[in-house]
Amino acid sequence: MEGTDPVNKMLAAALSGGAALVLVLTGCSDDDSGKKRDDWAKKVCDQVKPEVQKIRAANDSIDQASKENKSPEDVKKADSAAFQQISGAYKSLADAVDDAGAPPVDDGAKVQKDAVSELKGLSSQYADLKTRVDKLDPDKNFDEGLRGVATRLGELGKGGDKALNKLQSGDLGKAMAKQEGCKRPTGSATRSG
Repeated sequence: MEGTDPVNKMLAAALSGGAALVLVLTGCSDDDSGKKRDDWAKKVCDQVKPEVQKIRAANDSIDQASKENKSPEDVKKADSAAFQQISGAYKSLADAVDDAGAPPVDDGAKVQKDAVSELKGLSSQYADLKTRVDKLDPDKNFDEGLRGVATRLGELGKGGDKALNKLQSGDLGKAMAKQEGCKRPTGSATRSG
């Protein structure tokens, strides 16, 4: 299908536009003296790194499918599997924040609840994208359907992540930045803090 390649590239571009969501739990500074915050951050960050790696691998598979001249069926399989993986990773991140308990900051319980809610919401939205891709017919209007998925993905990338920003701000953000699992990888496009 000749038109699939540009649409799949559109999907990859939309996904990279939402890449900021991948590392929302990485901190922005590196000095802090609160042991309780450090302990809380360690609980969360120990579980962040493998999930971020899963999200990156899924993003890479979508990007790879868009760069190669794959059949609509192969694109559908790659995208479906990637969205499933991303959905699962965000659910695991939500569980990590939930399991760590309320962070030792003002309104910690609310900060935690809001962050867990956002992460679960992201998980659900990526599960919805998987469902949308699974329903596409590779032989009929595939490009149009894929374009709709790419549009939805672009909207998802522009979505609010206020609770996650709050989670990674201030002293708590500083504590998270010190943890190995939450350190920003060098040489990648990440949100600055």
